[in-house]
Amino acid sequence: MQFRIWLKDVNPMVWRRVQVASAMTLREFHGVLQVAMAWEGIHLYQFIVLTARYGSWETGARSPAMTLGELKLRKGSRFLYEYDLNISWEHEIRLEERQSVKPGAHYPACTGGDGDGPKEDCGGPEAWMWRQDNAFGYETMDDLEITTEFLQEVAKKKSFAVLDDPDRAEELRASLGRLKERAS
Repeated sequence: MQFRIWLKDVNPMVWRRVQVASAMTLREFHGVLQVAMAWEGIHLYQFIVLTARYGSWETGARSPAMTLGELKLRKGSRFLYEYDLNISWEHEIRLEERQSVKPGAHYPACTGGDGDGPKEDCGGPEAWMWRQDNAFGYETMDDLEITTEFLQEVAKKKSFAVLDDPDRAEELRASLGRLKERAS
C-alpha cells in the first residue's frame, strides 16, 4: 500500500510518501510515521478512520492491532492521524495506490517527501509556524546585530570587560535568549 501523508496547518507543506505491507498494524504504521517525520514516539496518538478511533489505550480508542488491510481502504481513501494529543499534530493520510510487492524491495519504505518536520515538543503547529515566520524577521536581525557588536568589541579589546556593564550584559543575555527561542 502506498500512502501520502501531509501535516495539516503548516506552510510550506510537509509531506511524506510511504510504502508498507497491508499486513502492517496501525500500531506499526504509527512507528513508520514517527520515523518518517523524525519524531520519537513519546506522545499519545490516534487514527480516525471514518468514525472509528484506533490508538493509544489512554485515549479510550480501539486497539491499534488492526491491520491496514482490514480497514478495507479504496484508492483515494483518506483518514486522520493525530500525534501528541495535548498540542495535536494532525496528519491527513491518503491511500494513493495498492501495488504488488516488488521483488527485492524492502518495506516499509519512504519513497518521497518534502519539508523538514517540526521538532518534537516545539509547541504545535501554531508555535512552529510562528517560529518559521519570525526566524529571519526584523527582530532577529536586531538580535544578531547586538550579538555581533558584542563579539566585535570582545575581539577588539581581547577582553570580556563589556560584561561588567550590567545594562550591556542584560541586553546581550536577552538577545541570546530570543535567538535561542526562535531556533528551537
